[in-house]
Amino acid sequence: MTSEEYFYAIALRECSQIGDIHFHKLVCTFGSAQEAWNRAGKEYKKLEGIGQRTVSDIGNKSHLEFAEEELNFCEKNNIQIRLKHLKEIPSLLNECNDTPAILYQKGNIEDAQPKISIVGTRNMTAYGKQFIENFFEATQSTKYTSISGLALGVDKEVHEQSICHQKPTVAVLAHGFQYLYPAKNRKLSEKILQEGGALITEFSSSRKPDRENFIQRNRIVAGISPATIVVETGFGGGSVSTAAFANDYNRDVFALPGKITDSSSQGCNQLIFHNKATAISTIKDLIELLGLNDPKEKMEELFPYRETKPQLSDNQNLIYQSIQSYPQICLDDLSMRIDLPTHKILPIILELELLGKVKSFSGRQFIAI
Repeated sequence: MTSEEYFYAIALRECSQIGDIHFHKLVCTFGSAQEAWNRAGKEYKKLEGIGQRTVSDIGNKSHLEFAEEELNFCEKNNIQIRLKHLKEIPSLLNECNDTPAILYQKGNIEDAQPKISIVGTRNMTAYGKQFIENFFEATQSTKYTSISGLALGVDKEVHEQSICHQKPTVAVLAHGFQYLYPAKNRKLSEKILQEGGALITEFSSSRKPDRENFIQRNRIVAGISPATIVVETGFGGGSVSTAAFANDYNRDVFALPGKITDSSSQGCNQLIFHNKATAISTIKDLIELLGLNDPKEKMEELFPYRETKPQLSDNQNLIYQSIQSYPQICLDDLSMRIDLPTHKILPIILELELLGKVKSFSGRQFIAI
């Protein structure tokens, strides 16, 4: 495709009735944005679910003028234009049915490298900050790209920790490249590019950071990665929408649980309660679920500083030692050996299972771990 395809793609997407889904239908039907621009007005009956009103704005010369200005701006500012129908956007994002038709990109994205989206509240607490620090420390030796939204709070911490641990990071913007919101993160955005990361947006250069753009932006954050981690968020927070998009795209979602009295954890707790996210119990388990290799050994606890061993009660220790001495012992035999009724043993075995000390098998048999 020539540069004309980018020119007509921008003009077509600027039409008032043409969103991303209609754009995809047009280019699939006519073969290219240029052909869609030239033919859709007369041949719209070929398009299922698209009527004359939808295509009425196609051919408007003002959109061609807009596209020319946009191309000039991108060329002057070293902005790459990526088109979905040319398969130029990240592969996972390309799978989504409402994928942006056009992405504007500064910097580099290594498509083959694993990606993890990490999002959360602007009002991050020390709890959330500590989790992010420990996660990046634990995955120091693993290669992946972090994705977030360049907002204050959790997003900012994610990008900064990525840079600190020499990992590429991608910031998804809710506006065009003429703006940088929030302005406080301008230096951070420059550092992201300097360190081999990228800034991306679906919005043309003159698009301001309007309120509705942020929810729209969140679907890119969710769609570009196989997994999204929600660190902290309140009821109805923007990160809840990111999790919802991730669920719709059949991505994995993980949430950091917190106290039910902490407003910054209530959104995470609700996601977990409604089975919209998997609760993060330990960083080690999270790393394994994400499929990241070579986690540090000290990840036994959520916020690991030193290894701690659970103190067993007398009955827990008695049962544990008995199972350890007689691997795959059944419940009835165990009851006879320690002289405790089975209805008292079962709750203690459950406690030992939750502590990671015992594993049960069919037929009520147990082994010590």
